[in-house]
Amino acid sequence: MNKATQIEMTRWLALGSLIGLIVLGLAWEMWLAPIRPGGSLLALKVLPLCIPLAGIMKNRMYTYRWVSLLVWLYFTEGAVRAYSDKVPGNYLAMIEVALCLTLFTACALHVRLRLKNAKNTSTPQPESPTS
Repeated sequence: MNKATQIEMTRWLALGSLIGLIVLGLAWEMWLAPIRPGGSLLALKVLPLCIPLAGIMKNRMYTYRWVSLLVWLYFTEGAVRAYSDKVPGNYLAMIEVALCLTLFTACALHVRLRLKNAKNTSTPQPESPTS
């Protein structure tokens, strides 16, 4: 598998897991296992996840870097709620943890592959000696 394919694959994996976190967060707090019947304002937790959508779709390196840090807040929430919530909330929290780990891995690999690819393409090739 060439570098361009790997970079594109990590991009789509990051985008998919980010959208998955947004959908999960909304469904969780509004319909699947809300804290209060009828939904709660905790659904607003997905708003910070909507901000990097444009940057990831435009393939901006800076966005991948800071999303890989932001995702740990959601990972922490998922880990705490997986332990403390009742069924089905704890299962939803485990899915959130899995999506967070996927998003972090995809962002980290994407940045690493793009930097490595940029380094390889910008390295000047040695000139052949002329006689």
